Amino acid sequence: MKKKRVYDTVTHHLHEHKSLYLFVSILFLMGVVFGAIVVNSLSLTQRHDLFMYVSQFFHEMNNGYIVSAPSELFVNSFTHYGKYIGFMWILGISLIGLPIILIMIFVKGVVIGFTVGFLVNQLGGQGFLLALVSVLPQNIILVPAFIVVGTLSVSFCLRLMKQTFAKGFNEPIFPHFLRYTMLILIVGAFITFASVFEAYLSPVLMKWIIGTF
Repeated sequence: MKKKRVYDTVTHHLHEHKSLYLFVSILFLMGVVFGAIVVNSLSLTQRHDLFMYVSQFFHEMNNGYIVSAPSELFVNSFTHYGKYIGFMWILGISLIGLPIILIMIFVKGVVIGFTVGFLVNQLGGQGFLLALVSVLPQNIILVPAFIVVGTLSVSFCLRLMKQTFAKGFNEPIFPHFLRYTMLILIVGAFITFASVFEAYLSPVLMKWIIGTF
């Protein structure tokens, strides 16, 4: 019975916000495509300089010069993603936060698209494998989490604007605020798993792939 209640709640939420989820997802994908396109717009000098920097990082990592403890990487990753989600939550409860939330979603897509596009552009098949092990594991969780948080933040921001400016709209905002905050915290908890992947799994896989170059 409890599982059915959770299922019904999730289904109702997705149905109620399906247009926003679609919009935010498309915006994110546009960012990914744009990031991949930006790689091709770089000059040969810019590509060379960036590739030399990345190559140096790979060399140091393969030779054990980069020795940050997994626990330290986990804390850094968790803190970074926690701040990102927390900032979107704050923007969601402000009247001017809507465009910034959308920009953050788009930029997140750009970063992923650029990273994957650059590695594939410079290293071909090996770059694709490297992108697969360095970007994919944590982003299996992070991308849906950012899309959900972005959608929730946009939805609450729109509700707040409607509450403020629409005449005759007097629906209590506090229950929606509590629901919004709880959902953000629940989604935010999943970044723990993403941080574990990034700190403990990705470096091992990256070092293994780099060793085959």
